[in-house]
Amino acid sequence: MLPAYRACPIRRGSPGRGRSTLRRLRGRPSWNWPARLLPAVVALSLIAAACGSRVSPRTPPATSSAARGPEAGRYYGIQITPPIAKPDVTLTDTTGAPFSLRQATDGYVTLLYVGYTHCPDVCPLQMATIAGALKKVPPDVAAKIKVVFVTADLERDTPQRLREWLDLFDRRFIGLAGRQAAIDAVQRALGMAPATKEPLGGGNYAVNHAAYVLAYTTDDLAHLIYPQGFTADDWAHDLEKLVRQGWTGG
Repeated sequence: MLPAYRACPIRRGSPGRGRSTLRRLRGRPSWNWPARLLPAVVALSLIAAACGSRVSPRTPPATSSAARGPEAGRYYGIQITPPIAKPDVTLTDTTGAPFSLRQATDGYVTLLYVGYTHCPDVCPLQMATIAGALKKVPPDVAAKIKVVFVTADLERDTPQRLREWLDLFDRRFIGLAGRQAAIDAVQRALGMAPATKEPLGGGNYAVNHAAYVLAYTTDDLAHLIYPQGFTADDWAHDLEKLVRQGWTGG
């Protein structure tokens, strides 16, 4: 199982420090991690991104069209081996209609994330960054991308709440809910430990959840994941490549 995200106090500069950690890791000659090593790799990046660990800065890669990624022809995202299959599950969208994840996203690059709308930091940061990236890519590329947010907080994330929250970022974002057993099954299928509640007192609670986005290509496989710390430019680079070329390997 990949680790859950435990919310840390928001600190100024945390995304930048997390980004530095990811840049250091992404700079490796070969960025292709076996799935069995992901708990340690993702945990390191999440600790840096969420808790603001101090790391040494690294010079960003060149931004020319010939070498936008960590190395020419590569992706910014973290490649996982083996890739994770897109769950064949039907949940419920914010209109109350059934949403078959595989069928409704067939032929699209699909960004899948499990979180909750009361999240104080990583969830809105991830959604805002993706929304920013969709504004940077050409319209024909954006039209071939679907962003799917599965709530891990069924008690508070009503369809109305989920729709209003997602609309703050992009009205095209898809919000999904379902029975608790179905949401837990989706997380397990994604290699995640099911989200858990953490009481905060006064009847309030936080939700410990996985904090990375899975990027599915049209083969219904997620070859790349994105913890917190990637920029809109990083996302835009990878998304255009995934849409126009499909999965080409690291």
